[in-house]
Amino acid sequence: MEIFGIDHVELYVGDARQAAFYLGHAFGLQIHGQGGPETGLPDQRSLLLREDAVQIVLTSGLAAGHPAAEYVQRHGDGVAIVGLEVDDTTAAYDELVARGAQPMAGPQTYHVDETTVVIAEVAGFGDVIHRLVERHGPRHEFLPGRMHISVPSAGPDEKLFSEIDHLAICVPSGELEPIAKFYEDVFGFARIFEEYIEVAGQGMDSKVVQSPSKHVTFTLIEPDPNRRPGQINDFLSWHAGAGVQHIALRTSNIVEAVSTLASRGVNFLGTPSTYYRALTGRVGEVETPIEDLEKLGILVDRDHWGQLLQIFTESMHVRRTLFLEIIERRGAMTFGSGNIKALYEAKERELAGAS
Repeated sequence: MEIFGIDHVELYVGDARQAAFYLGHAFGLQIHGQGGPETGLPDQRSLLLREDAVQIVLTSGLAAGHPAAEYVQRHGDGVAIVGLEVDDTTAAYDELVARGAQPMAGPQTYHVDETTVVIAEVAGFGDVIHRLVERHGPRHEFLPGRMHISVPSAGPDEKLFSEIDHLAICVPSGELEPIAKFYEDVFGFARIFEEYIEVAGQGMDSKVVQSPSKHVTFTLIEPDPNRRPGQINDFLSWHAGAGVQHIALRTSNIVEAVSTLASRGVNFLGTPSTYYRALTGRVGEVETPIEDLEKLGILVDRDHWGQLLQIFTESMHVRRTLFLEIIERRGAMTFGSGNIKALYEAKERELAGAS
């Protein structure tokens, strides 16, 4: 079994068209296809948004009993399916189930002209499902015969993002180690990073697991029950269990990307000016002028391999759960652990302002 990368993420949302309008207008993700009852997807409306290797599907239930409607009622809008591109769906499905994964849907083949897609599903963490995707032929088709591909919707034509860098996942206390071990034992991921962080009386443990291809990375986070409850506890309460806290989108020019998004009304978590006074002493010289980083609120960290620039949006959801990260890697291979304190403090300010 070989996992090449994240094929797509599917969000279950209350209103797919409204969510697509926001992601299209603000982030430049354009509609490339849609499916519903007329395409053989009963009781749902799905929209496919794309930019480069980023594929996001937005699905709303059209009937109360549809899984998307039930998910939104329980969790609010959020990531329900993480699609993993594999070399052989049937073999991967059989291997994962044999290793202990819970089967959700057996292999199904979809074929149109020269394109063939084979999918199957197994359970992941919380209520999130992993969809195994095997693709052959032209890549413009997403799910042949079920998702009608269309000319991209009118909108911004710049390409700000290249791929999904990683997913950050919050899990309840006591579940971090079992879930990390699940991805090691069942999916063959490697545990590449571990850290305990304390901020303002709050504590959290984190473990990062990554596929052998290095193109699928999950940052797993659990709150320390012996410390003061904080934003991870809030997420787990408002989301009603484990889930994806943020999706990190990779960019090659974070200053351009953040400037563009801010001009379209995207709000980012703020960073105090004192952060930038000590920046060069902590991470060394930064190619981008410090004043440009401070103006936009961009964070910088360094690891053994290079520097990492990142920033986090405010949540666009009423439950204040899922948000996005914009990330530029200048050689760095880790995840900005040096910025977690600044992120925590910024998120605390956002939540305090929303209360």
